[in-house]
Amino acid sequence: MFDFLISTLTIAGIYGLMALGLNLQAGVSGLLNFGHIAFAGIGAYATGIAVQAGWTPLAGAALGVLAAMLLGWCVARLGRQLGADYWGIATLAIAEILRTVATNEDWLTGGANGISGIPSLFDGLGRPWSALAFLGVVLAAVALFALLARRLANGRFGRALRLMREEPQLAVCMGYDLRQLKSHAIMTGAAVTALGGSLYAHYMSFVGPDYMVASETFLLWTMLMIGGLGNTAGVLVGVVLVQSAYALVPFAKDYFHFSSDLAGALRLGLIGAILLACLLWRSQGLVPEKLRKMP
Repeated sequence: MFDFLISTLTIAGIYGLMALGLNLQAGVSGLLNFGHIAFAGIGAYATGIAVQAGWTPLAGAALGVLAAMLLGWCVARLGRQLGADYWGIATLAIAEILRTVATNEDWLTGGANGISGIPSLFDGLGRPWSALAFLGVVLAAVALFALLARRLANGRFGRALRLMREEPQLAVCMGYDLRQLKSHAIMTGAAVTALGGSLYAHYMSFVGPDYMVASETFLLWTMLMIGGLGNTAGVLVGVVLVQSAYALVPFAKDYFHFSSDLAGALRLGLIGAILLACLLWRSQGLVPEKLRKMP
């Protein structure tokens, strides 16, 4: 039970980092990024490749962050004339292209088998201290980036992003470069998400193409929509709620003695029911974004 609790908290923290990155793009900036999980995949694969080459975990994480920021810069400049919905579809296509490349390039990514043998950060401590130390790193990273995200969102940069989201023409009239704002938002979110992907690779000791399936992006979107788009605290509430639902299903399976297939369906159904309830009765999320109104 202790190991299960530590594992659940660790996974929730890693998803919290990814969700914070998506919130800066989708919640604060209003960008429909449906391929966000690609940044986590880039971070995870960069860590795996770097470890195979004999690099340190810190160097692998840095490589992943830089690669994700480069991808974010390219994505931000993708189809400047595309509408928001078409741009979102294009980001989904990019993530699928990267997943296909990871599946087929055996010489670099290990193909469908992925890259295994990635060491944990604290293997030398032994159990349970290694898991506790890793959890401490994850929670410290979540706290740090949640604080930074809140300060960014409440500062001049965040106000500019919200203006771009709500009134893009007014933002242009006030002298803001929308393409530059879009690039900065995506690159910042990509960096945080890539760090989450790197930690995930170390925690699982493996990285594979399944890390970049589209359902992972939509899971992050679900967390944001349940918790509250644009609100840092709301994002974390959504992560905790969704991860709690995931964690409770195995106990229900053991108590009611139903099959694993039914447990998987129940998990999806439970998350869907929570999301539907929020959309019907709390459409802005459990902790909605608070915007200052001019008197």
